[in-house]
Amino acid sequence: MENTVQAFRRTVKSYYKKQGRHDLPWRHTTDPYHILVSEVMLQQTQVDRVRPKYELFIKTYPNVQELAKAPLGAVLRLWVGLGYNRRAKYLKQAAEVVVSNGGVFPTTSKGLADLPGVGPYTAAAVAAFAYNLPVVMIETNIRTVFTYHFFKERTAVTDSELCPFILETLDKKKSREWYYALMDYGVYLKKTYGSINHQSKHHVVQKPFKGSRREVRGAVVRQLAGVPSGIPLLRLASTLIIEKSVLTEVLQALCVEGLVIKNGRRFMLVT
Repeated sequence: MENTVQAFRRTVKSYYKKQGRHDLPWRHTTDPYHILVSEVMLQQTQVDRVRPKYELFIKTYPNVQELAKAPLGAVLRLWVGLGYNRRAKYLKQAAEVVVSNGGVFPTTSKGLADLPGVGPYTAAAVAAFAYNLPVVMIETNIRTVFTYHFFKERTAVTDSELCPFILETLDKKKSREWYYALMDYGVYLKKTYGSINHQSKHHVVQKPFKGSRREVRGAVVRQLAGVPSGIPLLRLASTLIIEKSVLTEVLQALCVEGLVIKNGRRFMLVT
């Protein structure tokens, strides 16, 4: 196994040295707040879409204190275009929790996972990238790498089967750089060989965006973001060319989530 581990590490590190995405802005900081912003934005969103939003977000809210005191509506308006708008709310809530604890970020995966909207992967990612901790973490690109190299002939591979290999090959002194390398190598493998993750038991085929509730939600938030005074239901339905029943259902969900409020006949983003 030792020879296999060494060969595997050389392959991953060689690729990263030559073709890694060394220019990504969140890779030039160890600030846990900046890392958390990038990781939340990158959830189910392509890097090319995230990069300009990340840079604008950090310029607007350079530290956790600025985000914590910002109006949620302003944060949502800045977030428009990234989708999954609840992430913006969770990120602001996480900032508020950190500020309430003296502005000090948790320094362990467990502590980070207690923040609003922070799941096991995001907590581990902040621990690795901000604090260089040798945590075991797995996401789509990491899963791709280990499936390709160690389970090439298998199907229905579980993450629990991958984790021992992730731990065995982990560069415990340079976990930050090692995970960046794994992710970039995983992107390369997917571009070269297609979807390797269909071999994973956890692989889920995402439903088409076109015509989905996600598309409607995004369109509603985008429209409301441009009209601070709010928009009546029928005008919103006419503008977006959405059935009234569908729009009503989406607006009700957004209101329950605290992203939209109803003021008289008008719907608007929360202030």
